[in-house]
Amino acid sequence: MAVTMRLMSLIVASCGIVSFVFGVIAENKKPASGTKILGKDVVICKYPSDPTVVLGYLSLGFLIVTTVAGYLSLFYPYKGKSIPQRALFRSGSFAVFFNIAVFTSGLAAALLLWPVITEQIHQARNVHHNLNASCPTAKTGLLGGGAFLSLDSSLFWLVCLMLADNAREDYFDETGKDGVGEQGQVFIDDFNTGLPAKGSV
Repeated sequence: MAVTMRLMSLIVASCGIVSFVFGVIAENKKPASGTKILGKDVVICKYPSDPTVVLGYLSLGFLIVTTVAGYLSLFYPYKGKSIPQRALFRSGSFAVFFNIAVFTSGLAAALLLWPVITEQIHQARNVHHNLNASCPTAKTGLLGGGAFLSLDSSLFWLVCLMLADNAREDYFDETGKDGVGEQGQVFIDDFNTGLPAKGSV
């Protein structure tokens, strides 16, 4: 199956949506706090079984797929024709949206990864020798914010892909490297040189 811009845009959009859904579900499933159990000179925090960590990592994984696919889709040689990167970044709009997409993807990854790692630490280190210790969970709202930024980043990658398509068309129009005009002219010249001149017979 040939790689096309439509296929790449579908991959970027679908993975962004899946990342958003997993992130929102992870935020909704996250418990507000753990249950505090007093032991002998210790406090044991018992947390309910929830899929927050797994869903958070799934959301992060699909965000990575979206980012990688979005980046590669901009520079892929569609139909065997590639253009230099400087031709793409010559467009001010492309450069701006490219930087926004990269920044948004990085921020979304940070907001997704931070609460997931924090939640794992709370669940692993659930025994406290301080009797006044509480049983906190990851900060509320980070997973949801990361999910929305993940969806936003996929939209920005799609905008970059659209601008890259316009830049490719402009580049091939300017340079004439679309394989039609120049080759056609060569064929006409060759045909004309092969004809005998008038009056030479």
